[in-house]
Amino acid sequence: MKKLLAGIALLCASFAPLPESYANTALTSGDAVHTGTITVNIRNISKPEGMLGVALYSSKQGFPDKADRAVATRVRKISGTEHEVRFDNIPYGTYAISVLHDENGNGKMDKKAIFIPKEGFGVSNNPKIKRGPPSFSEAVFNLDRQQTELTVNMIYL
Repeated sequence: MKKLLAGIALLCASFAPLPESYANTALTSGDAVHTGTITVNIRNISKPEGMLGVALYSSKQGFPDKADRAVATRVRKISGTEHEVRFDNIPYGTYAISVLHDENGNGKMDKKAIFIPKEGFGVSNNPKIKRGPPSFSEAVFNLDRQQTELTVNMIYL
C-alpha cells in the first residue's frame, strides 16, 4: 500500500500500514499479556474526501510524525465527516495518537506557507496548538483496561 506522508505544523511523515493487531510481549504481567482496544473517534473532518492516516505511539520517539516508530497505524479512505478507528490487542501502557487528513490523496502534507499545514491534523487529548506540533506529553493517555475510547478533533489552519 502507498505510504501516506503526514506532518503537523513543521513536520512531514509517512503512515505505512502495519498489521491490524500489535502485541508486545515485553509488556507482560507474569505469563499473561494484558491487552485492550483503543477506539479513536475522529470528528470535524472538513471534507469527506481523501485519506485518513492514524498512528499510535508508545513513546515520544517519533511522535507525531514518524510513523515508522509508531506501534500501529491505520490508513482509511474518507467517506464522511466522522470516522472511528480501532486498535485491537494493544498491550496496556501509555500511548498517544496522531491523525492526518490527506484531503487530495497525494501522499503528503500540503502546506499554505513553509510551515503551515494546508490539510487537517489532530492528536489525542486535543491540546491547544502553539508553535510547532503538540508534544507526546500533551497527547498521552493510558490504556489500563480492556476498552479505551477517545475523541480527536481535526484542526484546519
